[in-house]
Amino acid sequence: MHAPKWQLPLIVALIGIFLWLISPILPPFVLAILLAWLGNPMVERLERAGRSRNIAVLLVFSLFTLIGVLAILVFVPLMWQQLIQLMDGLPNLVVWFQSIALPWVESKLHKDIASMLDPTHTVEAIKQHWKEIGSMASVLLGYASKSGVAFLVFLSNLLLLPILSFYFLRDWPKFLKQIREILPRALEPKIVQLANESNEVLGGFLRGQLLVMLSLGCIYALGLWLVGLDSGLLIGFIAGLVSFVPYLGATVGIIAAIIASLIQHGDITHLLLVGVVFMVGQTIESFVLTPWLVGDRIGLHPVAVIFAIMAGGQLFGFVGILVALPSAAVINVLYKHAHVRYIKSRIYGQLEPIPVEPERPDV
Repeated sequence: MHAPKWQLPLIVALIGIFLWLISPILPPFVLAILLAWLGNPMVERLERAGRSRNIAVLLVFSLFTLIGVLAILVFVPLMWQQLIQLMDGLPNLVVWFQSIALPWVESKLHKDIASMLDPTHTVEAIKQHWKEIGSMASVLLGYASKSGVAFLVFLSNLLLLPILSFYFLRDWPKFLKQIREILPRALEPKIVQLANESNEVLGGFLRGQLLVMLSLGCIYALGLWLVGLDSGLLIGFIAGLVSFVPYLGATVGIIAAIIASLIQHGDITHLLLVGVVFMVGQTIESFVLTPWLVGDRIGLHPVAVIFAIMAGGQLFGFVGILVALPSAAVINVLYKHAHVRYIKSRIYGQLEPIPVEPERPDV
């Protein structure tokens, strides 16, 4: 007796709803799975070299831990120091705004904007709109209390991450075996084939994209340092980290670098040099890094990449952003197989053509 055809879609829909409901607690698990998936090929290589699974997992986990500790001990204090320097230079930005930017805007708009920014004018505006400001303050206090809870959640997730990563990495073959055992027998070969193709696409893409992000961060940081920007390292690596979204890294980086340049130097020469740094970085990414390290492994248009990240963030928050590109890559693999089946189907090529009425001449 065959099971009804609607059972499998219903099960998939229920699993999707369940994951959506528990999405607030998923970030450490998703990150741990990603780390285990990235580290599993290294573990398998060590196993083929003659080491046991436990020893191989300990070696790879120790390597990941060492990289994380070095990042915390070396880069975090350095980034913090540069952030402090950037904040200390904010008075220079105020001076530049009052002496250069504001007079230029007033000359173009033919309006006295300085009087609108006068402290007495600000006090009067507060008196007139005190009720709205009070309600806004209560909203901000609510966000502040929520942010405190969010920080505790973030801290607990950070402590959970290494523990979960270790267990996922150690028992990775067992998890895969259990998943294969619960698959319907008729669908298991095809699902395994699709999973292997998706794994190959994702592995090449994510590893290549991580190298592109790291390379771009180094290029931006080095370029901004050569330009003479004290916070160049901080801005460069932030721009590199968010460059997985097409053009977002360059946009965020150039805006931050312009602000930092105005704070530190306040002249047009350094602004032009900042533009040159990001222009060179984008050129190297487009013609060297991405073709060489990533290529067309994921096969997605930049518009599709942006849509996938925005849709993932809207539906599942931070977890959605994490899994947006991997999910899009898997969907793309499924689409290619579905497209081949559609081309061979009766709907595409074997239906009788619909007669088309001849166009009537204009009277």
